[in-house]
Parts: sequence; structure tokens; C-alpha cells
Amino acid sequence: MERIILIETSTSLCSTALAEDAKIVSFKESSEPHAHASMTAPFVKEMLDDRGLAVKDCSAVCVSKGPGSYTGLRVGVSTAKGLCFGAGIPLISVGTLDTLVWQAIDGGLLPEGCKYVVPMIDARRMEVYTGVFSPDGRQVSPTVAQVVDGETFASRLSEGPVLFIGDGAEKCKDVIASPNAYFGQCCPKASSMLHPAVEAFKAGKLEDVAYFEPFYLKEFIATVSKHKIF
Repeated sequence: MERIILIETSTSLCSTALAEDAKIVSFKESSEPHAHASMTAPFVKEMLDDRGLAVKDCSAVCVSKGPGSYTGLRVGVSTAKGLCFGAGIPLISVGTLDTLVWQAIDGGLLPEGCKYVVPMIDARRMEVYTGVFSPDGRQVSPTVAQVVDGETFASRLSEGPVLFIGDGAEKCKDVIASPNAYFGQCCPKASSMLHPAVEAFKAGKLEDVAYFEPFYLKEFIATVSKHKIF
């Protein structure tokens, strides 16, 4: 039996799922703030324990590779690597934007006549991590950090209905003024990694467990606290 552990920690939602023969059989989620480090590994253990399984009984671990939260991605990838090293199983990665697109497809969220799906991961102010996908899940433009204004997606919207989905969608509602614009505010879920994860596993698209790093898109910038301790 093909079993894949799925881990999605790229945004504020800490989410894990377990797939058996291309079907989700268990999932755990928490939107509790700053929960990723304390909950990701326990969530995986709980799912496996509930089904009487160990990590070594699984075929692979799939983790979100980003873009997204620097800390969240680090936690997810570190957890996935630990599971793979310990059990001697392969590592798969899925882009956060791909997960959101399949969340829309599998969740029946596409508007009638949908031309494009535009996943949006919240960055700062009016900036999002985004790309453009066809309604069958194919990426048709590069993943970028984009400051959104009224003209950003005008050409796409002129072609027909476009779904903007992700935790960065809602803040763009006021500036993307078009009757063809549809919005779905949500975080990516591990269960929605299923389709691309299964496809990657079947195609043998495996990551190097030792050297794999998340796709941050932008470099992490540390800031100095304004509150002096000493």
C-alpha cells in the first residue's frame, strides 16, 4: 500500500494529513498562533498511532516547499527530514501555490467558466507570493513576490472569471475591482497536497533529504526589537 505523510506549515495553519492509495485517511490541523514547532511532529504521530502505523510503514513524506512563512517552512522541512532520515524513506516537496490551486479544484471552488486560478500567500502590506495557474492545475506564469494594484491582473481578468485564493486574497479585494474577480480567503491544507504529491511520487521526483531547502522566494530579514532588554 502506498502511504504518504503530508505536512503543510507555510502559513499560520499547522496542517498534516495521511494518504493511503491516493486517498486522505486522516488529518490534523491547528490555527493556534505559533503552534508549528510544538504541534507538527505530534500531529504526525497521532495520525499514525490512530491507524496502528509507524513512520517506516509509509512510502514517503511530502512537505510544502514554499513560498511562505520563513519559520513555518523551516519547521515543516526539519520535521519532514527527521522523519525521512529516521525511517529511511524518501522526501517529496510540493509548492504552496500548487496546494492552494488543488484546494480550489478539489473543493469545487472554481467559478463557472474559470479562466485562471491565482493563489496568493500573504506577504507584507499589499505584497503577495503568487503565480497564475490554469483551472486544471498547470502553472502558466512564474512564482513571484508581487505588489498588487488595480492593474496587476487586468489582462487576465479581461479574459473571464479568475479565482484568487489563499491567505492573501482578502486584502486584495478592494484593489482588484472586476466583476470577473472571485475571492477565497483560506490557508493551504495538507490534505490538498494529495494530487501533486501522488504525481511526484509516481514520477520519482524525490528530493535530496540531506540538502533540500525550502523555496523562500525572498531572503529572511532579521529585525532588531525596539524593546531593549538591557
